[in-house]
Amino acid sequence: MDISVVIPLFNEEESLPELYAWIERVMKANNFTFEVIFINDGSTDHSWEVIERLAKGDRNVRAIKFRRNYGKSPALYCGFKEAKGDVVITMDADLQDSPDEIPALYKMIKTDGYDLVSGYKQKRYDPLSKTIPTKLFNATARRISGIKNLHDFNCGLKAYRRDVVKNIEVYGEMHRYIPYLAKNAGFDRIGEMVVHHRARKYGKSKFGLNRFFNGYLDLITLWFLSSFGRKPMHVFGFVGTIMFIIGFLSAIILGIGKLYALAHGIPQRMVTDSPYFFIALTMMILGTQLFLSGFIADLVSRSSHDRNNYQIEEVI
Repeated sequence: MDISVVIPLFNEEESLPELYAWIERVMKANNFTFEVIFINDGSTDHSWEVIERLAKGDRNVRAIKFRRNYGKSPALYCGFKEAKGDVVITMDADLQDSPDEIPALYKMIKTDGYDLVSGYKQKRYDPLSKTIPTKLFNATARRISGIKNLHDFNCGLKAYRRDVVKNIEVYGEMHRYIPYLAKNAGFDRIGEMVVHHRARKYGKSKFGLNRFFNGYLDLITLWFLSSFGRKPMHVFGFVGTIMFIIGFLSAIILGIGKLYALAHGIPQRMVTDSPYFFIALTMMILGTQLFLSGFIADLVSRSSHDRNNYQIEEVI
């Protein structure tokens, strides 16, 4: 099979018939063998009934129904698990992504050799309250991930080589960082294609401003796990050791100063009356706790079932 189109959705009953008809028209015009996998993420409208009607008598339509709303990442995870196409395309169900982009995305994967191609909605039809935070968010993601050529990490329209979606785990709200997950898994041929952003035709956006705050927290988590997930002692132990040494040396300096004053008859208050003593003591305690935290985290990571799960591309 050439292409699997994975479409997570939540309350999009109006757009689904038009979206599928458009995808089907594009696929037939380019002689692609395809499947469309709808993931109904706990919709409370008639989205599932619409999908059932589309699937009746059409072997190209497959669907998954969640009992409740889990979010986009779990929906993509389940869709990726079921996908059978050589190239996997993801798009939103709100008709803001154009299926006419599919042939060019397919070509970049199959002909140009990319592992992943992310859409870039250069001209957006969103309000400033959404576009400005998006630009700041993407600038931060480029800086931390090291993927300098992507302008829109969170674009729903993406194309993947099948090996990519079968070797990454999309969880929590990590759908924003799939290119980063792919890079950490060894798929570093990541490209970008300018795509058309269409104004929303039906319904309203399901995302609020809180996604930007959550996105930054997820980015920090992903950065830490990718950098120190298998070696937490390297960060906790290092920081803890530095803090303990600084605190210990500060306490020694205070003690030497007190002994010097006593030896020369210089009046001086007690060491414990100095705020620097308590700062030094606090740093020693925190340093010890950080070191022990790193030690425990290292023990936990070593007992993980996937501690030796490495991405092997080929064996001869």
